[in-house]
Amino acid sequence: MAILVLCDHDGAAYGSATLNAIAAAAQIGGDVDVLVAGHNVGDIASQAAKADGVARVLCADSAELANGLAENIAPVILAIADNYSHILAPATTYGKNIMPRVAALKDVAQISDIIEVIDASTFKRPIYAGNAIATVKSDEAVKLITVRSTSFEAVGETGSAAIESASAAGDAGLSSFVKSELSSSERPELTSAGIVVSGGRGMQDGSNFTMLEGVADKLGAAVGASRAAVDAGFVPNDYQVGQTGKVVAPDLYIAVGISGAIQHLAGMKDSKVIVAINKDDEAPIFQVADYGLVADLFDAVPELDKAL
Repeated sequence: MAILVLCDHDGAAYGSATLNAIAAAAQIGGDVDVLVAGHNVGDIASQAAKADGVARVLCADSAELANGLAENIAPVILAIADNYSHILAPATTYGKNIMPRVAALKDVAQISDIIEVIDASTFKRPIYAGNAIATVKSDEAVKLITVRSTSFEAVGETGSAAIESASAAGDAGLSSFVKSELSSSERPELTSAGIVVSGGRGMQDGSNFTMLEGVADKLGAAVGASRAAVDAGFVPNDYQVGQTGKVVAPDLYIAVGISGAIQHLAGMKDSKVIVAINKDDEAPIFQVADYGLVADLFDAVPELDKAL
C-alpha cells in the first residue's frame, strides 16, 4: 500500500500543514510519497524530502503549474493516481481547491477534513459545524482525503527522501492566473501562530481592534476575528476564524467580545487553552473556555495590556 501526499506551497514557501498530512498518512500505514507541483520548486522539494517518514518526493516542475491552478495540477495527480491506495492533501485553501477536481475526474467520493484515522478505510470527520463526528468508511479503490491539520501532530524534519521528477501534463487551457492580492503583517500567520487574540462583534468598531493588536504584539500573537466582526467590516476577511474561515488550534486562544456561535467554535475549540472576555455571563463561549472573565472588554483589555 502506497500513499501520496500533495504538498501545500505558495511557490515560494513550504506549507507546514503538509507535515500534518504526512502524519495522517503515516497512521494509515504504507510507503508515503510527496508530490510537489509548481514552477522552480526545487527548494520546496528539498524541504519536503526532509519530512520524517517520506520515502520519495515527486517533483513536477513546469511553468503552467506556477500558480497552483487546479485545472493544471489535477492531471499531474491523475497520471500517477493508480499507483496509490490513498491520496491526501491538507484541508487548506490549496488542498481544497485541487482535491475535489481530482476526485470528480477520478469518479470517486472524496472524504473531507478528517480528524482521526481508524484504519486504512475508516476515518472520523466533523459534521454540523463540529456538533457531531461522523465515522465514515470508504470502499473506493483510491481514497481521496483532505486532512484537518490541527488534528494531527506534525512529523519531524530529519529525513532524507529521494527526489524524482514527475511529468507535467501541459496547460489545460481552462483557466488562467490573473493576480493575487495578499495582506502582509509582521505578526505570525493565523493558522500557525502559537497564540491568537480574536475580537468579535463586541469590539463595536474596527478602530477598537488596535487594543487587541497592542496585546497581540506584546504576546507575539496573531490577530483573528469572528465572522460577525468581519461581516461588519471591522477587519479583513483573512482574519476570520470559524467554520467558514480559518481553523486554528494554538497553545493559547483569547476570545474578546465573541459570544461563541457554533460556527466560530468549530474553528478554534481545539485550542490548548481558551480564555474568554465577555460582559454577558450567558455567552456560549464560556462553555468551552478554560478561563472566563465576565467584564467589559473596554476595561479589561487595557488592563491586560498594561499588565503585560
